[in-house]
This record gives sequence, structure tokens and C-alpha cells, in this order.
Amino acid sequence: MRILTFAALPLLAIAAAAPAQERQKMSPSQIVAAAPTEAWVEIPANDILILGLEDDRTVYFQLAPHAAPQHVQNIRALADSEYWEGASVYRVQDNFVAQFGLRDIKRDLPEGVIAQPEAEYVFSGEGLDMRRLGYPDPYSLMAGFSGGWPVALYEDGTASLTHCYGTLGVGRELSPSTGDGTELYVIIGQAPRHLDRNIAIVGRAIEGIEHLSSLPRGTNGPLGMYAQDQVATPIVSYTMASTMPEEIRPRFEYLSEKSEAFAAYVDRWANRYDQFYEVSAGGMALCHAPVPVRRVKG
Repeated sequence: MRILTFAALPLLAIAAAAPAQERQKMSPSQIVAAAPTEAWVEIPANDILILGLEDDRTVYFQLAPHAAPQHVQNIRALADSEYWEGASVYRVQDNFVAQFGLRDIKRDLPEGVIAQPEAEYVFSGEGLDMRRLGYPDPYSLMAGFSGGWPVALYEDGTASLTHCYGTLGVGRELSPSTGDGTELYVIIGQAPRHLDRNIAIVGRAIEGIEHLSSLPRGTNGPLGMYAQDQVATPIVSYTMASTMPEEIRPRFEYLSEKSEAFAAYVDRWANRYDQFYEVSAGGMALCHAPVPVRRVKG
């Protein structure tokens, strides 16, 4: 198993022009802003799912085909059809999830959608190129970052993506159901890591999650489900970026975990020296440092 050793690399490499005292005071966001162009990796257009809500609100997701290929294949096929017509966000549970789909509408699956995908809850950790977090993870043998994603490794040699804020997962019934991608949820609260290895994680929100996390909570139904007196938020579009004309296609990049900037960014989350902090935490959880993603202008 190949693992990149995590190291708190010097900030000098990404902000050499700043005086030493100023470099020490840099916050994580300032480190990201100073990251050089070569530290960023573009996200393929075929991995960007665009969810349009009413009132011109848009949420962008990056899909994870390496972790759940059959489920992602389903999501792409559903986006290429009219299956999602009439869908809505109908469940918003405080400090947990926002869930969306057809709910009470019954519709046949489009061609190309696998009705019962494999249980893509873990994948092989063999040969995984990972930068270690550098701190213990209570849910796994080892945690870190790989290919721009937070990952966990387990004693049996498997690995999984993790349920952090913004994680996109596939809703399912009890086993043997694995979910077919017609019902999706997004984490809008504290990281429910106990769900790791139990549900297919298919992506993460990379822009616009505030349009889901700020929705009214379902207070009258079970588990945050909207009751009859609450109005679900309509979904007006469900599109893959790759189907859009290139000149208007949204583009995003993530900060590579192999870069010095990323190492400094993670280290600074654990060791804060900027002016507000009197005492540094000296450690951090995996979900505490979301992988930076930025929109590409022009």
C-alpha cells in the first residue's frame, strides 16, 4: 500500500514574499488563496452534477466514479433522462441531511440504470496513493486524502470515502437494497461517520450547499420528512456539466493533496497561530479540513 507521508511543510514555499512573522499568522483560507496554479487539479466535466432549485438557486456536486462506479453510472443516466421531472427536496433533518428525489411519484427506471447496483460502500485500499492526516481517526485504521477526497483505510485492506459536511450519498432501504440513485441525500450537519461503509457515497457538494442547508427543517414528519403542511422545494433541473456547451460549462478545480500548499493548509487547521487563537488545538479530525475547491473563471 503506497502512502504519502503527511508533513507540515513550510509556508515559505507558497508565500515566500511575505515576512516570516506574517507567514506564521496566515489562516487556512489565506494559505489556499496563495496556492500556486500548479497545485490545482481540474475536475472533469463528466463528474460535475448540477442541481437546479427554484428561485435560480444552484448546487454543484463532484461525483466519485472511482468509489461507486455503478451508482455514478446510474446518476449520469438519470441526468440524461427526464426521470427527475417533478422531483423535490422533501426531507431536511436538522444537523443531519437534506434528501431529494421523487418521493411519492412512481416512475420506471430509464434505460441504462441498474436497478440493484453492487454494494459500493468500500473499495480496495491496495496501492492507494494517500497523504496521511497525521492524527488518529476513531473510525478507521488510518485516514487521509487521496485524489482530492477524504478517505479512511481499514484493517481488512479496504478503504472508503467518508461522511463529511457536503457528502452526497445514495438513499436506500434495508439490505439487500443498495439504492439506485433515484433518492440522494447531502450531509448538512456534523459529520455522521458511523454511516461510512454502510451507504454508497457518490460525491460531494462543491458549490451552493447553502441552498440546501438553509432550507426549513421538517418538523412535523419523522426524521425530518416534510408533512402535508410543509412545502417541498421543487427541483427544476438535474444536469451533467458535460452535456452543456463548452463556452458556458462551469469548471472547478481542487487543491491537490500532493502539493505543499495542501500540507500547509491541513497543518494550519491543527496548529493555529493567527491572531484570534490563544491556544492551538494540536490536532484535528478528518472532516475538519474540507478539500479546497474553487471555480475556474473565464
